[in-house]
Amino acid sequence: LSELEALMERMKRLQEDKEDEEASQEEMATRFEKEKKESLLVISGGIWAFPHFAVLSTAFDDEIVSTDVSRYVEDPGFGYKDFARRGEDHLPTFRAQDYTWENHGFSLVNRLYSDIGHLLDEKFRMVYNLTYNTMATHEDVDTTTLRRALFNYVHCMYGIRYDDYDYGEVNQLLERSLKVYIKTVTCYPERTTKRMYDSYWRQFKHSEKVHVNLLLMEARMQAELLYALRAITRHLT
Repeated sequence: LSELEALMERMKRLQEDKEDEEASQEEMATRFEKEKKESLLVISGGIWAFPHFAVLSTAFDDEIVSTDVSRYVEDPGFGYKDFARRGEDHLPTFRAQDYTWENHGFSLVNRLYSDIGHLLDEKFRMVYNLTYNTMATHEDVDTTTLRRALFNYVHCMYGIRYDDYDYGEVNQLLERSLKVYIKTVTCYPERTTKRMYDSYWRQFKHSEKVHVNLLLMEARMQAELLYALRAITRHLT
């Protein structure tokens, strides 16, 4: 099967499995922890760092161009850092059910800056729900499962867990090379190259792949807002 056909087959199988039997809460929690720890091993540029060795992803074996962005920021050392150190047994988890954008963050940000919550919420919803109901040459495809996997994987990288989501879907729908691309775009966008962009989902249209980038950026923004707004809430109470 081609990459596209294999992905569609996995999506179909996931839907059938979900209808037959749902995973227990314990199983879903275990799968989240596995995915969260694995995301710490992903290094931008196509490397998977394991305890005793590193594996280069053949999809991204080109040399990463080092872009000097220091002239655009006041603090040249400012940048993304993993939310936990590799090798830690107990990684911090932000349970989305305890502090959600819909129930908590939205109302707080509206209090702090009138109407900005509505604008942000509209932006999040528009990008999350955007779809042509296509996958490359296939039409009338429900891409909800795939879009949710992309969005939730970004939040997983930031330690945010949704109790009602089975993270086994992430592992089945997002291949390793795509996870490397996601982390690079989300955490180190200045290191993204055209070859990285061209190397995943080769059969997809550019408009569909650009939508992936939009979805990743909005997921990151919402994750950052959740941490910031939760901190403000705790301070105010």
